[in-house]
Amino acid sequence: MTWTLDTNSARTALQIASEYADPALLNHSVRSYAFGAQYADQHGLAYDEELFYVAALLHDLGLTVPFDSHTLPFEEAGGHVARVLTAGLGWPADRRARAEEVIVLHMRDDVTSAEDVESHLLQVGTSADVSGLRLSEFDPAFTAALLADHPRAGFGAAFTALVEDQAKRKPDCAAAAYVAGGAAARIAANPLGA
Repeated sequence: MTWTLDTNSARTALQIASEYADPALLNHSVRSYAFGAQYADQHGLAYDEELFYVAALLHDLGLTVPFDSHTLPFEEAGGHVARVLTAGLGWPADRRARAEEVIVLHMRDDVTSAEDVESHLLQVGTSADVSGLRLSEFDPAFTAALLADHPRAGFGAAFTALVEDQAKRKPDCAAAAYVAGGAAARIAANPLGA
């Protein structure tokens, strides 16, 4: 199985994510894409694969030191990273705005596939990987192969620390509500493990 997309924009997004995210966060981004893409295939959802891949690879860069904003929630900072990167790739303004929107919405209330398929897929992919939501909908062989190629590498504890830090410093952000809603317990209980 392959977990990458072979377009110039996709290769560039992977390169940037690889340069700024540690292995645990990078693997999470790839797994989030893979879970979302697999879910789309299983449910017959048509989506913009390149847009979704780029958004998935960049969605947590706002948690990294170089892109962590002291005022913006991490998903908004990550959305801006995507907007700037895709401008450099020559994406038109409306497509750049979509990349930003997909990243921002992944931390908001549930978005249905009818409302915004790429945002829905990022929510499905990140939720499966972070807390194990909907894991039973995926073939265990698919999940095992994905984890073998992109191991957790301590992602659960590292991600918990990152979102708790965001919540502490930015008490009005979505991460704060996520933490207050029991994120640490859900992440710790993820059947995918640490």
